[in-house]
Amino acid sequence: MRATVLVRPKSGILDPQGEAVSSALEHLGFAVSSARVGKVIDLEVDAADRAEARAQVEKMCERLLANPLIESYEISVSG
Repeated sequence: MRATVLVRPKSGILDPQGEAVSSALEHLGFAVSSARVGKVIDLEVDAADRAEARAQVEKMCERLLANPLIESYEISVSG
C-alpha cells in the first residue's frame, strides 16, 4: 500500500520558514496573507488492507514522523 503523510506546524505555533516564504512572496509582488511550510512523506507500507496500512502509518507518525506537541498530520492511503 502507498501512504502519504502531510505534516504541518499546528496553528498558533511559530513557523519561521512559513514567515520567510510569505515575506519573499510579498517582495515578489504576490498578495499572500500567510504561509505555512510542512513536509510530505511518501511511504510503501506492507499491509493486508487500507485499514491496517493506516493504523501502521498512524503509529509511525506518533512515534517518529511528527511531533504531536507542535505538528499536525494528515494521512492518505491508496491501494
